[in-house]
Amino acid sequence: MDTNPAKPRVVCISQARMTSTRLPGKVLIEAAGKPLLAHHLGRLARCRTLDALVLATTVNGTDDPVAELAAALGATVFRGDEQDVLGRFAGAAAMAGADVVVRVTADCPLIDPALVDRVVSAFLDAAPPLDYLSLDVTRFPRGLDAEVLTRAALDTAAAGATEPAEREHVTAHLYRRPERFRVGAPLAPEDGSVIDQRWCVDEEADLELVRRLLGALLPENPDFGWQDCCKVLRDHPEWADLNGSVRQNTLH
Repeated sequence: MDTNPAKPRVVCISQARMTSTRLPGKVLIEAAGKPLLAHHLGRLARCRTLDALVLATTVNGTDDPVAELAAALGATVFRGDEQDVLGRFAGAAAMAGADVVVRVTADCPLIDPALVDRVVSAFLDAAPPLDYLSLDVTRFPRGLDAEVLTRAALDTAAAGATEPAEREHVTAHLYRRPERFRVGAPLAPEDGSVIDQRWCVDEEADLELVRRLLGALLPENPDFGWQDCCKVLRDHPEWADLNGSVRQNTLH
């Protein structure tokens, strides 16, 4: 990971808990021989723009295994309130001394480190500066999601957000207020494509697709990227139908 002292300290914070409503304990479910959380954190560790990686989980005893696995995998662990995810992120960012925060979620075992780096680099290079930038989740498959924001904007949101949805979804307080925060245009695929697929894990059908993709890609290319996933799905178009009926929970 990059430790260049001349640039802002970029901290990636991923959220995880055992009590997800649709697929409880999903981040510890195994695929291709490892828990989904291990795939997720291992891929993020390949990012070149990050100075630290933090797993933000809850203070609940049920999340002790999540915290233990993350620590064993080399991530720093922060524990906070289950419902107030925004407060949890602000606490994690403060603990890690972040200047810039990258928000991801641990139900994304196929997250692409090169895409994360692309969003971070675009954010750091933006002129005039931005408060918030994300991948375009309407054009990329869900499960690659990455958002970048300043620590100052995160702290402002944590101090000012009162709606339960804005405490739960962390960045909603920012992107809902473009008149107050400098919100960049979401980054789309460079080839202009729109790929309406789900590679995150919310339900059993999602898990089956992710298991097939990992099984197909890891033996030949453990450092595969999102476009490698696209190629496998072009070769196996029926796989995309496995979770085609699953709906995304989102405020976007």
